[in-house]
Amino acid sequence: MTAQERRSFPRIHDEGLSLKLNAGDFDTITHTQDISASGLYCKVSKPIPLMSRVLLSLMLSDSKPLDVEGVVVREHPVVIDGVIKHYDIAIFFDSLSEKNKEEIQEYISRKKQ
Repeated sequence: MTAQERRSFPRIHDEGLSLKLNAGDFDTITHTQDISASGLYCKVSKPIPLMSRVLLSLMLSDSKPLDVEGVVVREHPVVIDGVIKHYDIAIFFDSLSEKNKEEIQEYISRKKQ
C-alpha cells in the first residue's frame, strides 16, 4: 500500500534555489530545502515566530527575482551536539498571484526534468 500525496501542488527537493528573506527586523539570504507553488522550506540563523509575515525574493531564473509574501507556519531549531545550529522554517504562500504561482510551477517542472 502506497501513501497518497495530499498536497495540492507538487513539491521538489531543491537546495539550490537562492532566496532573500525579510521578516521585519531580520534580513537574510539563504537557500530553499524544498519548494512548491504553495510554499517553501528553508534554513535561517534566527528563530522567526509562527504566523510572522515574511517577504521573499526567489531567484527562479537569471532574470529578475520573483517577489512573494508568505506566513511562517512551522519553525524548529536544529540542535547538533547540544547547540542550536540553525532553524528550519516552513513558509506558506498565502497571497500568491496566479502569475507567480505559474512561474513557480514552471520552475518546478524544469527542475523535475
